[in-house]
Amino acid sequence: MPSILIQTLGCKLNQLESEAMAASFKRAGFTLTSSAGEEKADLILINTCTVTSRAEQKARRLIRQALRENPAARVIVTGCYAQMEGAAIAALGAALRVAPEGPGGGGRLLVAGEDRKPALMALPDYLAGRSGDLDAALSAWQEAFAPVAGPGAARGAAQEAVPWAAQGAAQGAAQETVPRAALETVPRADPFVFRPEDFSFHSRAFLKIQDGCNQGCSFCRSVLARGKSRSLNADEALERLRALEEGGFAEAVITGLNIGQYRDPGRGLDLGGLLRFLLEGTARITLRLSALEPDGLGGGFFELLSNRRIRPHFHLSVQSGSQAVLNRMGRRYSPADIEALTAEFRRLKDDPFLAADIIAGFPGETPEDFKATLELCERTGFAWIHAFPYSPRPGTPAYDFGGRVGNGEAASRVEALLDLARRGRAVYIGRWLGRTVEAVVRAGGLPPGFDAAVSENYLNLLLRREPGEGPLRPGARLRCRIAPLPELPGAGRFDAAGLACVC
Repeated sequence: MPSILIQTLGCKLNQLESEAMAASFKRAGFTLTSSAGEEKADLILINTCTVTSRAEQKARRLIRQALRENPAARVIVTGCYAQMEGAAIAALGAALRVAPEGPGGGGRLLVAGEDRKPALMALPDYLAGRSGDLDAALSAWQEAFAPVAGPGAARGAAQEAVPWAAQGAAQGAAQETVPRAALETVPRADPFVFRPEDFSFHSRAFLKIQDGCNQGCSFCRSVLARGKSRSLNADEALERLRALEEGGFAEAVITGLNIGQYRDPGRGLDLGGLLRFLLEGTARITLRLSALEPDGLGGGFFELLSNRRIRPHFHLSVQSGSQAVLNRMGRRYSPADIEALTAEFRRLKDDPFLAADIIAGFPGETPEDFKATLELCERTGFAWIHAFPYSPRPGTPAYDFGGRVGNGEAASRVEALLDLARRGRAVYIGRWLGRTVEAVVRAGGLPPGFDAAVSENYLNLLLRREPGEGPLRPGARLRCRIAPLPELPGAGRFDAAGLACVC
């Protein structure tokens, strides 16, 4: 069977979907490979992100690198960037003219946006039935799915089929023997077809409960790519979580584009109701929540937070501490709401890890606006701040806003936020030295004699092995005591926070 390399950019939602596609390829007999290996991949799948221009630049770099360094591979590009700029991505292959040349600039590049990403789950079985002719199978697969345009479709250009050149294959003959039974088992536009029970790139499991968003923030392009909010019904979510628990996973990350918009109308459940339903239906597995919007979290959500199986780690999409900027962003909360929310998290959990996303240099952000953001972050005492400069996103309202902040000034503001983040993390770590926590073992490049883990409150840990002990199993749960990081070669590369854990 052929080998496949999967490269993923962006959020935990993309990571879960790549995990599901990897599991599907492995079940069909494909070999997962890496760019560092000597064996070249026959197929390269790049799952892209459109949240910033930098993410798109990285995607283009990966696509060009794949086409240049692996001239025999076929390259599939999916994800949000592929949805929004499918024609531009297709032109990368045509412009490169990688030999052997054929129609469409070599015929080695296929673009499947978010509306066709679910169909990729059927691709491994489809290819397995035609293993002798990869090009013909891929061509026929694209032809079968060319008309698909699901709820996530945003622009006509993104929905167009990108021609695939089936080198040496008769296009008509390839289509006559399509094994459609394998394809028809997967709903073409079902965003919840991604259900990995085997994880190739992560030690912790992921459970996708929601996709899309109804918020309509002025800066966000992801909603254009993924569409309106949709939710997985609660019974199916519980069945999937039980399968993960029975499979030995200690923790599951609950993910979606905006999980606060989760709704199951059949059972009348919001996010809080779903969490209660999941906890009551399982026994051991712990739940970690992916990023949360500060608004829309009902009282039922907070009633659940004191449960020991909800991990004490909350990442808030704050974006700004200035009311004027929040208004221009289309956000529906105030800085005072953020302070009240962080206080409530701390009341319900023992010193949880609180993190925030902040956009610096949003159009019209004055020095006074930015000062208000810094002061809010200082008052709330975030353990980490994910700060990034505003990136103009074509197709969003903010793209046409005046009052652009210069790149240098935006970068300076980001650095000020990151300096505050580093100090906040050091203070948070200091409060936990000597305390005992639960942790999940994870894989990673480590100094000899150590394993890696992530604690219940989201601290990266080194686990010291006793002499003669072998490595711990990734995904295993244990309890350990946090101590300062020892002087070890390579330890600084492992985690700049300066942590070690002595069990």
